[in-house]
Amino acid sequence: MASKLGVSVPTVHEWKSGKRSVPVLRCVSIVNVSNGAVSLQELRPNDWQMIWPELATAHESTEQAATQHVAIQAAA
Repeated sequence: MASKLGVSVPTVHEWKSGKRSVPVLRCVSIVNVSNGAVSLQELRPNDWQMIWPELATAHESTEQAATQHVAIQAAA
């Protein structure tokens, strides 16, 4: 991961451990390098909605669909 991003291994470790926040400019690259295994929401849990507001709408729709699915399953 570090070599693909052009950063040091300790830098990635600091991001992963939470010692340092992942810079916004690195987030999309990390998602791409991880083939989507790491999400923007995971990388910036406290502010992703402000940085990528278009994802907030999609996230809300997904949560609503999941809640509706659970309700349907419970009623069955």
